[in-house]
Amino acid sequence: MIDVNQQINAVRRQVGKRVFKAGEARVVTISQTYDSDVEDVWDACTNAERIPRWLMPVSGDLRLGGQYQLHGNAHGTIERCDPPKGFAATWEFEQSVTWIELRLTPEAEGRTRFEVDHIAHVDDDTKWPEYGPGAVGVGWDLMVMGLCLHLSSGRPVDHQAAEAWVMSDEGKRFVELSSEGWYEANVASGEDPATARAAADATTAAYTGAEAPPES
Repeated sequence: MIDVNQQINAVRRQVGKRVFKAGEARVVTISQTYDSDVEDVWDACTNAERIPRWLMPVSGDLRLGGQYQLHGNAHGTIERCDPPKGFAATWEFEQSVTWIELRLTPEAEGRTRFEVDHIAHVDDDTKWPEYGPGAVGVGWDLMVMGLCLHLSSGRPVDHQAAEAWVMSDEGKRFVELSSEGWYEANVASGEDPATARAAADATTAAYTGAEAPPES
């Protein structure tokens, strides 16, 4: 499906914090540079016909102020839109409200840097104490991999094959390496290594089938 080590190493992972009027928030950031121009990456991320080719089916009004629904996952409202530089939206799942911010930056030779912040208020982040940044981070690793496959081939990702791959030995190794990457980012942010290790182990167990995965 993909070179696991190459994909893991192509991604940058960061964990940080922001302070808002409503209080402190944690920020999980993932980024990767693609061999596609910014207009193509923007279209892949905002065109309702292309989003299902690498992510999942989407419905709604994909414009400023509109609402979207990723089928079987999050829904939300598009709060800012600056094509082709990026957008911001709420990311709502069950009773949880978090936020995402996408930034696209042109780079040399027609390449584009894709970067997403996933933001959650500390007081409302019920997944963090058990799973740390990997709760959403591993899911984003899988999503940026799907986007990589789509942009590099121009073809839609076979979602059934992708789901089966995640539970294969190679897919589980991808999850383990992703979880380790988020452990390292967590420690780099100042988290106690023992706490970060316990969270990473819980994340790996959840995504590899030892327990139900955390929902983002």
